Amino acid sequence: MPDKHLSTQFDSELNAISSRVMELGGLIESQVQQSITALSHFNSDAASAVIVAETRVNEMEVAIDHEISSIIARRQPAANDLRLLIAMSKATANLERAGDEADKMARMVLSIVQSGKSRLLPAAELRTASELAAGLMRKSLDAFARLDTTAALSILKEDNLIDKEFDKCMRLLITYMMEDPRMISPSLDLLFLAKSIERVGDHAKNIAELIIYVVKGADVRHLPIEQIEALVK
Repeated sequence: MPDKHLSTQFDSELNAISSRVMELGGLIESQVQQSITALSHFNSDAASAVIVAETRVNEMEVAIDHEISSIIARRQPAANDLRLLIAMSKATANLERAGDEADKMARMVLSIVQSGKSRLLPAAELRTASELAAGLMRKSLDAFARLDTTAALSILKEDNLIDKEFDKCMRLLITYMMEDPRMISPSLDLLFLAKSIERVGDHAKNIAELIIYVVKGADVRHLPIEQIEALVK
């Protein structure tokens, strides 16, 4: 009976920390969406909301990490549960870094608005990449909540689309700069924003890899997609 009681307590603690990670994920998803709104419309209010939320994100990351460390020290979990806790810790770090990228985007948008350069920027060129990145983050959080390896594999494949959009955007901006020297400064601003969008996608991909790590017990970082697919299926 005492063992069952301890097991129930442990399950409750795991569920609680999982809920905190998902809560953080929801906050990051909102940050990313607002930063994209800020970029699409050069909206100062949306950008400011992203920056304000950054403090809350940092506080949550520290609190979650502390709780995970405490559970590991007190419970000394077995392999499966330990993998889950490690994955939640790494997912938290990736979410916080995605929030950092959203914060960078928001600050850049505010700087662009204040400089009056927003009318020169072909920001629509980043729309496809930004929508893909936001969608990837949403899918990775949903897959992590369900520990869905099939969805995780799909996310890993989809990340390549963001990389292709980033390359396309970079080539286009280089063309703008070559054709009109006045576009050099605003185009560099957009390249900075595009890189942050790409990194949001990278963090979503990292979370997808963690799902496979939890379920299959295999570290799939740096493995070719064909090998990961064989492992999942």
